[in-house]
Parts: sequence; C-alpha cells; structure tokens
Amino acid sequence: MKVLVIGAGNMGLTYSEGMATSSFLGKQKLKIYDTDPKKIEQLKKEPHFEVYDSLDNCLPKADIIFVAVKPYHSESLFEEMAPKIHGHQIIVSLMAGVTIETIKEQLGAKKIVRAMPNLPAKVGKGVTSYTASEDVSKVELIMVRNLLDTTGTSIHVDTEKFIDASTGISGSGPAYVFYFMQSMLEAALKMGFSDNDSKILVANTFEGAIELFNQSNITPESWIDRVASKGGTTQAAIDSMEDNNVKQLIQDAAYAAFDRAIELGKEK
Repeated sequence: MKVLVIGAGNMGLTYSEGMATSSFLGKQKLKIYDTDPKKIEQLKKEPHFEVYDSLDNCLPKADIIFVAVKPYHSESLFEEMAPKIHGHQIIVSLMAGVTIETIKEQLGAKKIVRAMPNLPAKVGKGVTSYTASEDVSKVELIMVRNLLDTTGTSIHVDTEKFIDASTGISGSGPAYVFYFMQSMLEAALKMGFSDNDSKILVANTFEGAIELFNQSNITPESWIDRVASKGGTTQAAIDSMEDNNVKQLIQDAAYAAFDRAIELGKEK
C-alpha cells in the first residue's frame, strides 16, 4: 500500500509520523509532499519518509492520498492534482468544511473519505470522525480506518452533517479545554501560586478527572454530585457557574464552531 500525504503542517505531519511508524505500510516508505523548501529539508532528515517537492513524481504512484492543506488552498491544489490522479485512488481529506461533493467536482475523483481530526493526535490521543462516498468499498474503508487509528482512535459517521458536528466537539474541542485550563491557571496565579505549581495543580487535576471518567461508567454529572457537598467549596464553585450560565455558553461555543464548519462548506 502506497500512501501519500500532501501538506506537512501540524495535522499532515502528525498523521505522516503515525502512519510511517506503523506496520500498515509494510516495507513502503510514506510519501510526503510539501512546497516549503525549509520544511522539505527537515523532512528529508527523517528516515521513514520519501519526500517530494513535485506532485508529478509522487501523485500517480499513490494508492491512498491524504490531503492536509488549509481549506483555502484546496481549489488551486485540486486544479493541479486533477490531471495526475486516476480512478482507483482514494482521497482522504483532513480539511475542515470542504465537502465530498466539492472534492468530487473540483478534483474529478470518486473515492473520497472526509475526516475531521483533532490536535491530541500529536500525542497518539486523537479522535478522528470520518465518512465516505459510496464508491469507497468496505475493504478500502477499513484500510483508511487503520491508517487514521495510528494517531489515536476513529469514529465512522453516516453523513457529513456529523463531520461538521464533530468539528464543534472534538475538532475545536481541545481549544475549549485549553481555554478552561488557562482560566484556572490565571486564578491559581492570582491566589499566589508559582507558575510551576499552578501548572502542576491544573494539569494533574484535568488528567486525574479524565482518568476517573474513562475508568468508570459514571457520568460527569454524577461525579459532580460526588465531589460537591451541600454547602461546601465545590458546590459554591458549581453554583457560580450555574448562575453565570457557563454550561449554556460552552454549548453555544460548540454550536458556533459547528455552524462555521457548515458555512465553510457553502463557501467552496
């Protein structure tokens, strides 16, 4: 199986490293394409990559092509790619908001998988939702899923609506968590903790809470009830959040990302 990744930015490089060091490529090196000379020089130092600066030399040879460029670059990229691809190739898009129909129209390909990754893929803890055009067979979809799983786990969804929805939850979600962490860090600093102690307090609290959630069937709401004693300190904090409508604001933020993903698709 010959895999090509177009674009060596954050997500492109993350998936490239995950796939290249897995067993799914056999003896094949992962092919990776980029246009930045400095990036190309860095990539050439990696022994598990076959690096290209021209699509002519790599695109026709690939079986599965991951497209990991910014959405606003997609139209010009597809124009360049179109004459060089053939009908048996599978296109896996990691671009937010670019629909399967748009890719079909601009690229002339039929076998399309649209995926929405997230940043924790960089540490092997990513979650990628994906869906595919009807031309992608079950066997081919399994192959793609195995590749996506090299950076964490993946979830197959029935329609592109859920790709846009997962953008609002998992795709943009790490930023919500970092936003909450930053708020807690600033509160800790104001209380007099050092930078290092603030980081330890916040990071370990998040890590521990997530581990508790993952190792049980208890809902977050039930965990809150276990921690928050009536009239206690935790309940005072929860009451403050409820009074300030924090839960609704977080949900509104997730829907704002969801709505923007839909808008991006319409702009193409």
